[in-house]
Amino acid sequence: MQELLEIIAKALVNNPDVVTVNKVEEDSTLLLELKVAPEDMGKVIGRQGRIARAIRTVVRSASARDNRRVLIEIMENV
Repeated sequence: MQELLEIIAKALVNNPDVVTVNKVEEDSTLLLELKVAPEDMGKVIGRQGRIARAIRTVVRSASARDNRRVLIEIMENV
């Protein structure tokens, strides 16, 4: 899931070198922290959060076979 999220995010932003994805695993939940440059936040989130919602849908669909809940948090990379 981490690699999939990273590939999608790097395709959307102007600064793909700044994109990082950190993985935090808990019992049956996987938290993916997506960090992008401050000027790329709008491109990853999209109007009214449509792109962010689409990214979450794709990653959740890919993780369905693992029977794990995946949460994606989008942050600025400082």
